[in-house]
Amino acid sequence: MKCIIHRRAQFSASHRYWLPELTPEENQAKFGVGSNFPGHGHNYVLYVSLEEELDCYGMVQNLSDVKRVIKQEVTSQLDFSYLNQAWPEFEQTLPTTENIAKAIWQRLIPHLPVVKIQLVEHPELWAEYYGNGMEASLTISNHFSAAHRLALDSLSYAENVEIYGKCARPNGHGHNYHLEVSVVGEMNPRTGMIVDLGDFQKVVNELVIEPFDHTFLNKDIPYFAKVVPTAENIALHIANLLQEPLRELGVELDKVKLIESPNNSCEIYCRRATQTLSLARESEPALAN
Repeated sequence: MKCIIHRRAQFSASHRYWLPELTPEENQAKFGVGSNFPGHGHNYVLYVSLEEELDCYGMVQNLSDVKRVIKQEVTSQLDFSYLNQAWPEFEQTLPTTENIAKAIWQRLIPHLPVVKIQLVEHPELWAEYYGNGMEASLTISNHFSAAHRLALDSLSYAENVEIYGKCARPNGHGHNYHLEVSVVGEMNPRTGMIVDLGDFQKVVNELVIEPFDHTFLNKDIPYFAKVVPTAENIALHIANLLQEPLRELGVELDKVKLIESPNNSCEIYCRRATQTLSLARESEPALAN
């Protein structure tokens, strides 16, 4: 039976979004502050996922060997570097998060059974690459604060308490929601981007963050007048709001993850033929928030 293991590494590097065939004004319009000279830097966190049958020692790969390969092929070359000039891959295609992940895959795949590269540029932005040509995924994270009450109008208060517990109390309760939105698309061979990050964030802000933040969901969001605003229903509604506008940007909505509390989160996988809801609950029943 195969097993997947994950190895974490990190490096610090700078980069600049700048195309010499464009004028300074065009670069500014296209890349914003990312085009500023001499560039900007990040503390990148890299997760390398490996899959293989377990060997006779009970390992997918010897972690000492994995650590050595990642250091030799990636981190020793990229740490404290100016990425635009670090590797030939970044001369033709800019070192976006997506393209760096792809380049790291290409450097490691001759040596390790890589199945996924995840590169975290900062806590609110990361990319994943699975070896599918120019296809990559990009995730942004946001948060909003809102209150809700879990109850069905058709049931008595006692019946709602039986189903939803404390969440059915008449005056509701609130959460600091953490939202992750992931999209999939083809990298532009010149810019290295699957989507304009500013446009991506704008869609999420305008359709979700601004309308939902500091609201009582049951009363302020029309959809929840008749739909109980569980974390699951909120995530599903967000996915439905975002799918078409993101498609118009040239990417597909891949996943919406909503973290309601440290004990309660849910994910909507939007590219599957049938939408599947995956719940990650660490506490007892669905009633505990």
